[in-house]
Amino acid sequence: MVRLGTGIGWRPEIADAVERMPGVDWVEVVAENLCPGHLPESLVRLRERGVTVVPHGVSLGLGGAERPDEGRLAALAERAEALGAPLVTEHIAFVRAGGPLTASAPLEAGHLLPVPRTRDALDVLCANVRIAQRALPVPLAVENIAALISWPGEEMTEGQFLYELVERTGVRLLIDVANLHTNHVNRGEDPAEALAELPVEAIAYVHVAGGVEKDGVWHDSHAHPVPRPVLDILTDLASRVAPPGVLLERDEDFPGAGELERELTAIGKAVRAGSRTRGAQPVAEGVRGAVVESAPEAPGADDEAGERVRERVALAQTALLSALVAGTPVPEGFDRTRLGIQARALAAKRAGVVAKVAPELPAVLGTAYRPAFLSYAQSRPMRGGYRQDALDFVEWALLSGGLAEGRAKRELREWWLDRSGPAPRRRSRVTRVARMGRVLMRR
Repeated sequence: MVRLGTGIGWRPEIADAVERMPGVDWVEVVAENLCPGHLPESLVRLRERGVTVVPHGVSLGLGGAERPDEGRLAALAERAEALGAPLVTEHIAFVRAGGPLTASAPLEAGHLLPVPRTRDALDVLCANVRIAQRALPVPLAVENIAALISWPGEEMTEGQFLYELVERTGVRLLIDVANLHTNHVNRGEDPAEALAELPVEAIAYVHVAGGVEKDGVWHDSHAHPVPRPVLDILTDLASRVAPPGVLLERDEDFPGAGELERELTAIGKAVRAGSRTRGAQPVAEGVRGAVVESAPEAPGADDEAGERVRERVALAQTALLSALVAGTPVPEGFDRTRLGIQARALAAKRAGVVAKVAPELPAVLGTAYRPAFLSYAQSRPMRGGYRQDALDFVEWALLSGGLAEGRAKRELREWWLDRSGPAPRRRSRVTRVARMGRVLMRR
């Protein structure tokens, strides 16, 4: 097990502060935001100083019904090698659904969604983790996620689900204590019970982050200070096992370097408080020795029975995701109110990310951008990544009428024409208008 120490999530907005921050042993980067051949100079300098860099994937969808995409796996492996990383991490989540297994249009969530804690979902997850392990050049660790919603008919607790995942695959765990707090508030799950059931020796490192409560629902925002309950869960975890690494995550509303350093100090104190009582906490029977370096092959990966399992999981995930992003009926057994909250959160996240990917759009539309995008997103799922979503939104805005007039309409049309084709457009106005007409008629 690699000893990582104290870390912080590296983001371009705080790159300079991270370089100057004392006591940072390692950083984590979002894998999809890196180009292996053109690493940010800040990361290069950190690596030259001996700071470990771990790539953290967000788009693989290991909990999805489909097998992991070979291209995404290859990209994650390439980033691990470019960074000289000792491991890579991903999430226990699904991020897309539909497609061949359900004979329906593919759907993208643009977010991490929880998998049901059922035998079927566990079989698929184990098979997908095995595929990823074979494709990656370094060990894989997977993260528990935060959830606003619960699946009906679950057969295991989170701790039991993770324990069996580790037992069957030998995968490492990235335990996010902020997500345990989120699930405590939103789903009534006891963090101490989850920790007691975990194979703690499988922990590769720990995430710590902040969030905010709105109307009785906890949102894992990564944009707020770490609250005391999250630090208390970290102390509980540290009383059970010495975590190889602990990392502070922050993705939005970045504070000054001083506040980040104070949060890292508070995290260190929480870990030390737990270490002083280590051994006093009971450990669930069977946890010791649960981590295996070479686990038996997970069943149901490629045979006919396994395909039937994948199809069942695919149908369930597609029905849920379609309700969240396409306005179809809520599947039986789900909390309609919570699904409504999750659907609005997904749309809000899409609006925020598209605004970052295409900052020209809120600049052109001003205060009309956000309500317009939320209206667009109500029944128009993502059909690709966020860049495609930006194109689709502008196309919708131009065709729907009334939203953009005059100068705004002209600027949106220019923006769309510049980016919608496979090659830079020709500058002739006649050519531009004719091409736009042809493309829009085809759609």
